[in-house]
Amino acid sequence: MLNAEIRAAEAADIPAVRAVTEAAYHPYIARIGVVPAPMEADHAANVAAGKVFVAPGPGAHPVIGLVVLEVFDDHLFLDSIAVHPDAHGRGVGRRLLEFVDTRARALRLPEIRLYTNAMMWENQKIYPRFGYEVVERRIDGPYDRFHYRKRLV
Repeated sequence: MLNAEIRAAEAADIPAVRAVTEAAYHPYIARIGVVPAPMEADHAANVAAGKVFVAPGPGAHPVIGLVVLEVFDDHLFLDSIAVHPDAHGRGVGRRLLEFVDTRARALRLPEIRLYTNAMMWENQKIYPRFGYEVVERRIDGPYDRFHYRKRLV
């Protein structure tokens, strides 16, 4: 099963979670003009709260991808997805998105929600291919974001 390798993050994973998040989001700083919100997250608190799930990697990269999820009564919120640039093109992002679907279904939630910065145009091509639809575009503080949802029922 593809999702079998993805697991809940542990305290020992925090440095790797931070490193993957930094590597994945750092290139966007210049483009969007601010530090992306996932780079400023409290990774230790998110791991302790059980919100972080990781895709382990080989060798030098103990973690090659991750998702940060938050459970609500009516949806699963995909707060962040990050794949280390060294692992691009290996299907890690696809496996993480499949894991999110599986997790939402296991929790019997009818939809997944997420947002992405308007300047992260790569994501605007990826999410619709996985069944996400744009709900709205909204300014949230310094961030211009597209909000998406994926209905599971």
